[in-house]
Amino acid sequence: MKNKVALLYLGTALLALLLGMVFGILSGLQYVFPDFIKAILPFNSLRPFHVTSVIAWIILCAIGGIYYYLSISDVPRLYSDRLSKIHYFLFLVIGIMIYYSYYTGNFGGKEYLEFPPYLILPILFGWLLFGFNYYKTMVGKVKNWPVYYWMWGTGILFMTYHLSEAYLWLHPDIKNNFIKSLAIQWKAGGSFVGSWNMLVYGTAIYVMAKIKGDDSIGRNPKAFFFYFLGLTNLMFGWAHHIYIVPTAPWVRYVAYGISMTEWIILFHMIYEWKKSLPEETKIKNLLPYKFLVMADVWVFLNLILALLFSIPAVNFFTHGTHITVAHSMGTTIGINTTILLASVLFIVNQIQSDFNLSSAKKGFRIFNVSLLLFWLSLLVAGVKRSHWMYFSKGTPFSEMQSQSHWVYIAFLLFGTGIFIGLLFITLPVLKTITTTCNAKGLNEIEK
Repeated sequence: MKNKVALLYLGTALLALLLGMVFGILSGLQYVFPDFIKAILPFNSLRPFHVTSVIAWIILCAIGGIYYYLSISDVPRLYSDRLSKIHYFLFLVIGIMIYYSYYTGNFGGKEYLEFPPYLILPILFGWLLFGFNYYKTMVGKVKNWPVYYWMWGTGILFMTYHLSEAYLWLHPDIKNNFIKSLAIQWKAGGSFVGSWNMLVYGTAIYVMAKIKGDDSIGRNPKAFFFYFLGLTNLMFGWAHHIYIVPTAPWVRYVAYGISMTEWIILFHMIYEWKKSLPEETKIKNLLPYKFLVMADVWVFLNLILALLFSIPAVNFFTHGTHITVAHSMGTTIGINTTILLASVLFIVNQIQSDFNLSSAKKGFRIFNVSLLLFWLSLLVAGVKRSHWMYFSKGTPFSEMQSQSHWVYIAFLLFGTGIFIGLLFITLPVLKTITTTCNAKGLNEIEK
């Protein structure tokens, strides 16, 4: 591998994933035992720890995969290895600072970005470095880009833009207007997710193409239709989150019309790819194949849920309940994480062809069963909370919480199961990454 930083990114991403799961389990314990470590890490600290760690996993793993795939592609060489190293260490230092700010109770941001606002400046600088390095590497060097190059490049640009937009609330005219501030917050947040989806879904198409050995997957009209549909969702799909905000009616109609449509195409692409693969190719790339197939299952499940609560009348009852959390978990774990784990395992197969699959296979089964049960328990908790909010007038919140206690125990147990499954998968991968780096040295890892 010519790039010196990709393995560091991937290893750090896996650690962030495990940390995110630990914080999630601790949060679940506080649902069941409200006073558990409350004096040290209250829920209002654990939640941003968990959310930030999971976002770090998605973004760092996507970036690490892109750096790796560029190093083995038809690109002559990465424009600047030094910039990629600066990019990594900048994000690492900022990540530590964000964790420290949460631990000390120094917040100040909004949803997804709850750290002090000044920390966004070096984060944006890191994305600018990444974008500069990516486009200097690609433009004029590679002709007739397959769709995944377009998706990665678009994701980088829009990530930079929407991270900037997320801080428009600091402007007095917006900060002092609640409706405007809330609308912009959800717009930026929704498009922020759409931007990392571009990176992740581009990675899915790349891995599918390389497993099959057929680059036409990334060049056919269907792939580009999916790209433009995803771009439309990135720009407008966020609006299905703000039915409760008194925005212009056309915004709601457009959002409802396009909401989640990109998933239909992604589902179809993975399904067709799965059918077209010969059996020996599936066996050779067993775990990446299995994870991509599971991503397709989660696209289907989450699509049904998302289309339901994209209906304004349904959204009224689900907004602010655990049903929204189930949608988020189904997306970040069921779709994004399974795609990224497929990517990581594909890369591990590249750097160590005799990688031991036994532990990861066991983890795969535990992970998927636990995730499905976890998702279902969140839906049950959401229905119970919605019923309390709208149909149980006069029932105290404490009584509702007490009645839901068994549901909280269930999603704590199933969340722990997800963590155990991920341990079986990630620990051998981390060992392989560490061994590879130590054996060859970061400056001597060859293709």
